[in-house]
Amino acid sequence: MIPSLPDNRWLLRGRALYITVFFLFLLLPLSVVAVFAFNDSLFPTPPWKGFTLDWFVANSGGRTGLLFDGELLTSIWHSCKVALWVSLLSVGLGTSNAFLLERAEFRGKGLFTTLMLVPLVIPGVILGISILAFASNIANFLYDHWEIELEWLRPGLPLVVLGQVSYIITIATLTIAARLKRFDTTLEEAALNLGASRWQILRTITLPYLKPAIIGSGAVAFLLSFENFNTTLMLVGSDSPLTILMYGRMREGASPVLNAVSLGLMLVSALAVVLLYLRKPKQPA
Repeated sequence: MIPSLPDNRWLLRGRALYITVFFLFLLLPLSVVAVFAFNDSLFPTPPWKGFTLDWFVANSGGRTGLLFDGELLTSIWHSCKVALWVSLLSVGLGTSNAFLLERAEFRGKGLFTTLMLVPLVIPGVILGISILAFASNIANFLYDHWEIELEWLRPGLPLVVLGQVSYIITIATLTIAARLKRFDTTLEEAALNLGASRWQILRTITLPYLKPAIIGSGAVAFLLSFENFNTTLMLVGSDSPLTILMYGRMREGASPVLNAVSLGLMLVSALAVVLLYLRKPKQPA
C-alpha cells in the first residue's frame, strides 16, 4: 500500500469492516460484563431485570456489594501488593540485565540470552509447579537437617512474587534493552571527558534516557502480575489474590458482584492509559 496513491473503494470498505469487526470482538464481551454489573438480578446474565447499584454499594437484603465485600477487597489488596513487588523487582533486575546484555561481553552470553527467554515459552502451570517443587524441596531440606524454617519458600504471596518475577523479568529486560541499544554512547564519553563520574553519567544521562522504557515495563509488569492466574494458582497459600478468589467464586456460582469488580478494573485500566497518554511528551513539530 503506497500512501501517495488513492486507495481502491473496496479496499477502503474492507479495511473499515475489518476494524469494526476487530473492535466489536474486543469490546462486546467487556460491554456485556459492564452492563450486567447494574442488572437487578442474582445472576450476571440475561434477561435484564432493571437497573440497580446493589452490586456496588448494597449491604443488606441478602446482597453484598463490592464496597462491603471484605473478602474481595482483601484479595484486591493482595493482588496490588504482589503486583507492586513484581514490578519493582522486574524493573530493577531487568535494567541490570539490559546493561549486562548490551554493554558487557562474556563467555556464554548467547546461552544466557537463550535461557532468559525460556520462561516465556513454558506454560504457566508447568512453571508454577516447577517453582513450587523446587522451593518446597529446599525448605524441607533446611528444616530436616538444621531445623531452619523459611516460610517464604512455602506456598504464599512471597512465592507468588518469585514465581511471577521468573518470567515477567524477561519482558522487562527485553523492553529496556531495546531502548538501551539505541542509546548514543558518545554522550557518555563526552561526559567522561568533562570530568563526570560513572554514577553521575548513569543518574543524569543514561537513566533519564531509559525512563520511558522503565515506566512502560513497570506498567506492563504490574498488569501482567495482577491478571496472572496459572502460575499464581500453583503457588498461592491462604491469602488469595483477586484472580484466584474470582475463580473460586465462579466455581461456586457466578454473582453480579464479579461483574462489578471487572467493571472497576476496566475503569482503572482505562484511567491509567489516559494518564500515561496525557503525560507523554509531545513530538516537536
